Amino acid sequence: MNIAHDELDELETPAHIAPLPLAGLVDEYLRMLEFERRASGHTLRAYRRELIGFAAYIAERHAALEAVDRIEHTHIRAYLGVLLERGLSKASTARALAATRSWFKWLARTGRVEQNVASLVATPRLPKLLPRVPSIEQMNRVVDSVAGDAASWPARDKAILELLYGCGIRNAELTGLNLNDIHWANEAILVQGKGHKQRLVPLGDAAARALRAYLGERAARLTAKAAGAKGLATPALFVSLQLRGLGKPGGEARLTTRSVGRIVKRVAILRGLSADVHPHTLRHAFGTHLLEEGADLRAIQELLGHERLSTTQRYTQLTTSQLEAVYDRTHPRAR
Repeated sequence: MNIAHDELDELETPAHIAPLPLAGLVDEYLRMLEFERRASGHTLRAYRRELIGFAAYIAERHAALEAVDRIEHTHIRAYLGVLLERGLSKASTARALAATRSWFKWLARTGRVEQNVASLVATPRLPKLLPRVPSIEQMNRVVDSVAGDAASWPARDKAILELLYGCGIRNAELTGLNLNDIHWANEAILVQGKGHKQRLVPLGDAAARALRAYLGERAARLTAKAAGAKGLATPALFVSLQLRGLGKPGGEARLTTRSVGRIVKRVAILRGLSADVHPHTLRHAFGTHLLEEGADLRAIQELLGHERLSTTQRYTQLTTSQLEAVYDRTHPRAR
C-alpha cells in the first residue's frame, strides 16, 4: 500500500458524530485519503475493495451491527476467518486487516467509535519470503545486452532497464517521469514517490548515456509522427512505440506500468534470468547490490525513498541469507 498507516492518525478529533451506515463511512474515509492524504489511485482501489468487502460481511452476517460503534474485534477476527475459508492467502488476509485497522483509526479520531478495536486483532503470521535477486554479473549482462532480438525499441528499453536498476526507482515512478524531471546539470532525476513525495536520485553515467541515445530516437519518432500535423508533443519521458493517442485531448502516449513489466520480463528471460523477474526485481537488486558493495543503510533508504528504515533492513536479511547459502555450500564444518 502506498501510505504509511501511522500517517492516518494525524487528524484532529471533533465532537462525537452520529453513526452513519458503513458504506457512507467508507466513502468518507476514502475521500479523506484522496484529497487530504493524496493517496494514489492504486491505494484507493485497494482500500475500497477491502473495506467494502468488510462492510458487506457485516451487513450480511451481523445486520444489527451496522452501527459502526457496535462492531467488536471478535467480528473482525471472524471476518478474517471467512476470508481464509474462501481460499485467500495469509498475505491477502493481512492486507484486509491492515485496511480495516487504518479505517478504525480514522473512525476513532473522528469520534465515530471510542477505540480502534481492529488493533486488538493479531495479524496472520506470514512466511518471511525474500525476493530472489539476480547477481551483479547477471544484472550487468542483462542491461548491457538489450538488442533487437529482445526489444521492440532497443534504445528505449535499454534506458528503462538502466533507470530501474541504476536508480532503483519503482515502476510507477519510472512511467511517471517527464522530460523536465531529468536534471542534467545536477546529474540527477526528480522522482515523484509514494504519497507524492519527491526525491532526487543520482543519474549514473551508464543511465545518462542510455537516456541520451533514447531521447535522440524519441525526438525523431515524434517529428515523423508530427508530419502534416501541428503541436504534437508530450511531456512523458517514456512513450509507446506507436505513439498511440498522441494529438488527442489528454493523449501523452505515455508508456504504462504493464508495458514496462512486459519489456523487463522479455529481456530478462531471453538473457537467462528466471521467469518471475519483474520491474521491482531490479529495484531489489539495486538495494541489495549497494549493500553488498558497502553502502550505508541510511543512504540506501534515501535513494529508495523508503518511509521507514525497517523496510530497507530487508536487504540486510537478504544479504545475510545469501551469505548463509555460500557458507553452507563451501565451509567444511557446515556439512
